[in-house]
Amino acid sequence: MIEVNNIEKKFTKYINKKEKKEFYADRKISFKADKGEIIGILGPNGAGKTTLLRIIAGIMEPTEGSVSIDNMNYKENQATIKQKIAFMSGNTKLYKDMSSYELLKMFGQYYKVPDKELEKRIKKTAKRFELTPFLHQRIETLSTGQTQRVSIARCTIHDPEYYIFDEATSGLDIISSKIILDFIKEEKQQGKCILYSTHYMEEAENICDRVILIHHGKIIKEGTPKNIVKETKTTNLRDAFFCLIEGEKNE
Repeated sequence: MIEVNNIEKKFTKYINKKEKKEFYADRKISFKADKGEIIGILGPNGAGKTTLLRIIAGIMEPTEGSVSIDNMNYKENQATIKQKIAFMSGNTKLYKDMSSYELLKMFGQYYKVPDKELEKRIKKTAKRFELTPFLHQRIETLSTGQTQRVSIARCTIHDPEYYIFDEATSGLDIISSKIILDFIKEEKQQGKCILYSTHYMEEAENICDRVILIHHGKIIKEGTPKNIVKETKTTNLRDAFFCLIEGEKNE
């Protein structure tokens, strides 16, 4: 289980040498995510989604609050937790001079996957994400969709229990998007927990068990897509979100 407890993240922006401005990307965010769940983290640009996911993945430290994964914290159990999770953002940079095969092998070795097992996993992963036609091709020659599939594939090579995806399908063609979304659904069936940030409300409505709507760094609503739509008396998650932020303005 992932437990996020009262997370806050404060940044300092320097306007000039004498003047600075402090602001919060996230304020008092708490939720739990169980194994076998897909949790959508939704909101517009600047809502605080990426900062939150980076904190959960152990890439950033919160100003206040804590994150625990299977009752472990990063301070005392960082190596163990890193083996349990995979993090990927839409703008993750890959080594352009390497082939997809070389990248997958490098990540497998990093996570200490035995050599014989690693070769089996690379073969299985290449088939799963339809990488075989370009498996030995340099990454810099791949299309955006192919590169994103390679990026997700390298997240799976150590068979993590938790996935943290930030805009995984942003800007992708319909085929690459389907491959990634089908993978997410399959992993859910295997009991994996997926935190999934996206701009595409329709996408979240289709695959997420619960969604957490964030605006200006705060949770404005949490629940199943169906219940949120029902409570806001709208017909879809996109309209429900706009209804909720309009309600904020009127308060």
